[in-house]
Order: sequence, then structure tokens, then C-alpha cells
Amino acid sequence: MGISSNDPLLLRAARGEVVDRPPVWMMRQAGRYMKAYRDLREKYPCFRQRSEIPEVAIEVSLQPWRAFQPDGVILFSDIVTPLPGLGVDMDIAEGKGPIIYSPIRTEKQIENLRTLEPEESLPFIRTILQALRQEVGNKSTVLGFVGAPWTLAAYLVEGKGSKTYSVIKGMAFSEPAVLHKLLAKLAEAIATYIRYQIDSGAQVVQMFDSWAGQLSPQDYEVFALPYQKWVFDQVKATHPHTPLILLVSGSAGLLERMAKSGADVLTIDWTVDMADARVRLGKHVKVQGNLDPGVLFGSREFIRDRIFDTVRKAGNWGHILNLGHGVLPDTPEENVAFFFETAKGLKTAVA
Repeated sequence: MGISSNDPLLLRAARGEVVDRPPVWMMRQAGRYMKAYRDLREKYPCFRQRSEIPEVAIEVSLQPWRAFQPDGVILFSDIVTPLPGLGVDMDIAEGKGPIIYSPIRTEKQIENLRTLEPEESLPFIRTILQALRQEVGNKSTVLGFVGAPWTLAAYLVEGKGSKTYSVIKGMAFSEPAVLHKLLAKLAEAIATYIRYQIDSGAQVVQMFDSWAGQLSPQDYEVFALPYQKWVFDQVKATHPHTPLILLVSGSAGLLERMAKSGADVLTIDWTVDMADARVRLGKHVKVQGNLDPGVLFGSREFIRDRIFDTVRKAGNWGHILNLGHGVLPDTPEENVAFFFETAKGLKTAVA
């Protein structure tokens, strides 16, 4: 795959090309803050319907594209979507997140997990990504996304979201060999899943390690980083031209370690000043972020000032403008529109 100036802006920036403004998209840009999404949710109340029926997922993925023309259009899905393909009985409860009906606590359960065959268990993903590519053409970059081994393991072991992560940490600190077995199995499945997304049309893939920020730095180096790196290395071996983004929530204390993962772009959250992140990581590391989603509840002047501030601090190379995490459900839609309008009016002159 050669580099072409016809390629969309976000793809070029993620590869490290010099572009005339930072590309912009928002995590969770397809979702609850949009009236169009809430209307669709009434018709399809179950999250898995919305994310696994191709025509519905395509519609949801394209809602922000039609409304705001962001530089990235991300697959509407969930990080736990591939788990049924491993033989895990699960659901996604509205407002509560994933529920695993038989949490994985034993070596026997891990051995019983199936090998992921995406064409069999996730054929809708290919349909959705192909349709998104066709719809946006070269006007935007289609992003895929996956969960990271540690975060998926946390869901599988805890059985649901957690405030303390005590069950998986209990396993990590008392039966590490069992957890490593699970993490290795998940890493293999995730690498397969990323390749499948790329082969189906994803031009950039973001890995969400949403819960790795709950680990101390020394435990991140044992239970999260090696598996992130293994996945990225496996994907790079077969798909070297597809940029990969890593997000770790609450990652202020982990930035330098995240840089060792092999990700092409690191998502920075708002607990780190972008100028500090650039210094800590070095100018050669590409970054994404990092506005506080709460900024979108501010005045237009405040939103504009924060965008300028972030872009100036990030500099004029290797930056994808985004929030530090997902857009919040009750965010005024007109403020999201203003965010995109302002971002797309930028030139790197502010840098």
C-alpha cells in the first residue's frame, strides 16, 4: 500500500505526514448526546441490536459523519463484541455496560475458550466497515476499534464493570500464571480481530485499554504492556501500514511506558497538559487528544480557547485533535457542532 496524498487527513497524520491542520474526531461521537441516536434507540432498545445488525450499526456510525463531517468515522461497536466468538455468554446492559454471565475464574474455563474465527462469529463487522468505507470515500478515515487484553480480562474475571478491580487484581497477585494464560489467549484473539477489521476496511484501529490506568506502573508493565505490545507486533507483522492508536484511561502516570507498546499514536487524557505530554514522550511520538469532555459544557469562547491551547501545545506534527475520553451523554449537540467547526477551521499557524 503506497502513500498517497489523496488519502484522508487523519490517516496521513497518523502515519506521520505533515498536514495543514490537525485532523479531528471524537470518541463516542456516535451516541447518546445525539437526538438521532436516541430516536434510533427507541426502535432498537438492545445495545447488541444497534451494534450487530449491520444496517443499524452503519446508520449509527454515520450519524456524526452526516452532522459534523469529522475526519474520523469510527465503527459503532463495543470492546466486548468479540467475546461471544470465544464462547463467552454475555450481554450489554443499557447504562450499565457488559455483563458476563459466567465470570472466568479458573484455568479450566480459560482452556475452554474457543479460538476467534471472525468470519464465523463477527461477519457483521465486515459488512459495517465496508459500507462505511464506501460511504465516506477519501473524505474521512474509517477507524476500527478493539479492547485490550487487560481490560477484556477484567470484564471476564469481574463479570461486569468494577470500581475496585479487586477480583482481577486478586487473581493477578495470587494466581498470576492463570491470569497470564487468559491474557495470552485474549491477545491472540484481539490480534486476529484487528487484522479482520483492517481487511474489512478499517484504515486506523484504536485499542482501548480502559482499565489499565487502574494498575500501578509496575503492574502495568507485567499485566498490560507486554500484551498490548504483543498484539501490536502481531498486527504490524502482517499489516505494517495501518496506524494503531492506544488509549489508556487515567494514564498520566503511564505515558512513558505506553510509548513502549509499539502503538503509532498515544491518546492523552486531560489529566496531563499537552505540552507536558509532548516533553515527556519526545517529539517523535504522535499523540491524540486531549480536551476534557467537560469543556463542551462551556461557552463557545471557552471551547475555542481550549482547542487553540491544545493544538498550540501539541505542535504542528503528529497530533489528532480529540477529547481525552468519550463525549458525555448530556453534551449540547450544538457545542459538538461548534467544536468540529472550530477545529476544521484551524491551520497549523496556531502552532
